[in-house]
Amino acid sequence: MSSSEAEREAVKAAFLAEAGLGAAQRTPLPGDASTRRYERLTLAGGRTLMLMDQPPSHESEPCRPDWDAARRAASGWNAVARLSAGRIEAFTAVADWLRGLGLSAPEIVAMDAAAGLAVLEDFGHRPFAELLAEGRAEEQALYGAAVDVLARLHEAGAPEAMAIPSGGAWPILDYDDLALKGGADLFVQWTPQLAGEAYPAEALAEWDALWSPWIARGAAGASVIAHRDYHAENLMWLDERQGLARVGLIDFQDAVRAHPGWDLHSLLQDARRDVSPELEAWAIDRYLERRPEIDREAFLADYAGLAALNEARILGVFARLIVRDGKPRYQAFMPRVAGHLRRNLERPEMAGLKAWFQRHAPEIFQ
Repeated sequence: MSSSEAEREAVKAAFLAEAGLGAAQRTPLPGDASTRRYERLTLAGGRTLMLMDQPPSHESEPCRPDWDAARRAASGWNAVARLSAGRIEAFTAVADWLRGLGLSAPEIVAMDAAAGLAVLEDFGHRPFAELLAEGRAEEQALYGAAVDVLARLHEAGAPEAMAIPSGGAWPILDYDDLALKGGADLFVQWTPQLAGEAYPAEALAEWDALWSPWIARGAAGASVIAHRDYHAENLMWLDERQGLARVGLIDFQDAVRAHPGWDLHSLLQDARRDVSPELEAWAIDRYLERRPEIDREAFLADYAGLAALNEARILGVFARLIVRDGKPRYQAFMPRVAGHLRRNLERPEMAGLKAWFQRHAPEIFQ
């Protein structure tokens, strides 16, 4: 154990002791693409809790509400994309707000925001993805429940800020044009590094022009709280609960005010598991039935355009993880994401972008 690891371990041990959990058995859980880590805490009576470990020093600063584009660009990716930088304050504030809507987010048992530590209710390990892979649940039932949660979330509107349990408030920012463009641009910044050849200047200029109207539509439509990572591995099935509370929500610390289609396409065009076009269409219909005030055709166009933008973003993120971070396992997810992108590009409104990909990134169509 390095000296920095030993220091962090001492901080965690002191935090747990202060919370009356010093004697808990600690079991580290596998990490993901973030700098956040989890441990399962098992108490003497068998009850389990989760320790969230997110040292603030491991991330660049999150965006502040008054920062302009130049300040955000100078401050790093978290500020550009309006990510929470994993802040404990963000997670706990959003969790409390979600529970106030009657939804299932983990209760906060203890927290030390300055240290980047929190103890949370443990939802166990029954993610939708695992239940479906093992044949222990019916797909339409789970996806229907997830869509109903989104409808409830979107009906609640989007506050300017959410109260932090330990005091103060966490700002809820728009997923604005800079964040949307920054996401799309990850594709042209990182995917060429897999092949070792950058895009020419004229291709980049055309890229900017073609995405501009979709970015404008996404920014103008920012009207609901978006979980921002809403998919089958981040949804837990809590069958002992009733109604909407059966869907356990995690990893929502990056919540922003966004277009209502954002979380829906994250769910239905999942990078990690296949969702059939038939189930996707059924789920979209279910969502629109629950929100009859939405213009269907405008929504479907925005859904496809923003889903295509998100897939470009995800392909860029995966390329970055492979090239910069040495995580080649993300290569396995890229063909599925490319398939989603191809489907969205088939809409007439996407003809210009489809032609761009055909000319400059033909591997998408292979």
